[in-house]
Amino acid sequence: MSQRQGRPTPAALGYRMPAEWAPHRGTWLSWPHNTASWPGKFEPVPAIFAEMVRLLAPHEEVHINVTGPEMAADVLSLLRPFDLPIGRVVLHENPTNDAWCRDHGPCFVQREVDGRREEAIVDWGYNAWGGKYPPFDLDDVIPTRIGAAYHIPVFHPGIVMEGGSLDVNGAGTLLTTEACLLNPNRNPELGRDEIEGYLRDYLGVTHILWLGDGIVGDDTDGHVDDITRFTDERTVVTVVEEDPRDENYEPLQDNLRRLQGMTDQDGQPLRIVTLPMPRALYQDDQRLPASYANFYIANGVVLLPAYDPARDETARATLQELFPTRRVVPINAVDLVWGLGAFHCVSQQWPALA
Repeated sequence: MSQRQGRPTPAALGYRMPAEWAPHRGTWLSWPHNTASWPGKFEPVPAIFAEMVRLLAPHEEVHINVTGPEMAADVLSLLRPFDLPIGRVVLHENPTNDAWCRDHGPCFVQREVDGRREEAIVDWGYNAWGGKYPPFDLDDVIPTRIGAAYHIPVFHPGIVMEGGSLDVNGAGTLLTTEACLLNPNRNPELGRDEIEGYLRDYLGVTHILWLGDGIVGDDTDGHVDDITRFTDERTVVTVVEEDPRDENYEPLQDNLRRLQGMTDQDGQPLRIVTLPMPRALYQDDQRLPASYANFYIANGVVLLPAYDPARDETARATLQELFPTRRVVPINAVDLVWGLGAFHCVSQQWPALA
């Protein structure tokens, strides 16, 4: 039985991370309040989060981290006009530094014991993408606070890892990028093999696929959720840039070539579906990391960031074919992505136990 720090690892105890499309109990969000993340353009952001809640709540619980009673009142006032199902929105007084719950929120794993499903939380270390945006102490403890509130066991790997840096198919395969996980601003003492060991031990994966670089403007150093995502156990969608003059063209072509040579955990080739990139977006002369890969899969619905009407529709139609039992809903994300992330970056799924 594999052990770390003298204790059995989640994988050794039978835990694994479910795929995002597995049934959810709910979605976790951290309500936005850090105006420095959207300099000069924070005002429209809370309404975008409210729209997410409006679309999610008919399908699953929505759990929202708030800094205190004043923020809770603000959130409820934004949501009141939607007449959402009673009990579907739950506010938690968990103070945060910022809104990027994909990266600081709880990473849930599950196992089967005597025909009953059990859950645990993996609380990776969080350092705001290599110490770029201090302070991050409040964000770093969010998973453990949630575990304590719900009496869920919590594992602490002791290394830095963000939810947006990995994507799993729920059957043993994990996608990530060299640009992020091998960046010395995360875990400088660890090489590729050691990092793979942690992913295997804490998420229960057996097969790890490495892409190269992320997209321009991504301050996370290349999170995979901006480039390539699983949509079922064998299918990935990956963004491609058609214009050879665009600085995203070659990195995304390189990732496409890598995917074409990859297999799943059973040795079967991946089914690869391409998504367009939106036309380049800029704010204050800064290229923004706008990508259709940053969608969020929930019960009954897929939230798609929208940036560019003609290409939005191509992305929507492509994803709708891949998620026939869910409605793919485009939401304008031009203001949100000024914070350098979109809907996947601000959400974290809570898989259902039944």
